[in-house]
Amino acid sequence: MSLSNEIVLRPRFKFDVEATNEKLLSGFEEQKIKQSDFVVTRLDDHVFIRFPKHEQHYWSPQLHLEINEKDKTHATIYGLFGPNPTIWTMFMFLHFVVAGLFIATGIWAYTNMTLGNSYAIPLFLTLFMVVVWFALYFIGRMGKAKGKPDMYKLHAFMRDTLHSEGIHSI
Repeated sequence: MSLSNEIVLRPRFKFDVEATNEKLLSGFEEQKIKQSDFVVTRLDDHVFIRFPKHEQHYWSPQLHLEINEKDKTHATIYGLFGPNPTIWTMFMFLHFVVAGLFIATGIWAYTNMTLGNSYAIPLFLTLFMVVVWFALYFIGRMGKAKGKPDMYKLHAFMRDTLHSEGIHSI
């Protein structure tokens, strides 16, 4: 599995296989029962693969697969690696708070500047929000790096499940 784009925090992939989506989905359903290394959850055409609770850490990734029917004999698999949805929501919330504070302090600095008042503190806070945003970005990159070995395990499980069904990508 290649993760060529180093900027992306939630890597995606897509490939076509020579099998029906129902065959693929039932293969993951079978693996849910056969093994205990991963938690496999299916909801319609979506399959979520994650580690059991006792093996998870703060940055544990999960693999979300969407398996769509392409035609009668082919399917397309869309994959998305990402953190626990709760962690991702909190992380995005922090980004929006920082963006909101950046805009607010920028308006405050501009208003004080046009009124002839001191604008050192609002300008400092505006620039500090840029520093906080970069810190959040690098924290996210650090979490991705810590979860990368787990991403390979999830990808290998998906690949092995497909191969056990005799399915190879096109």
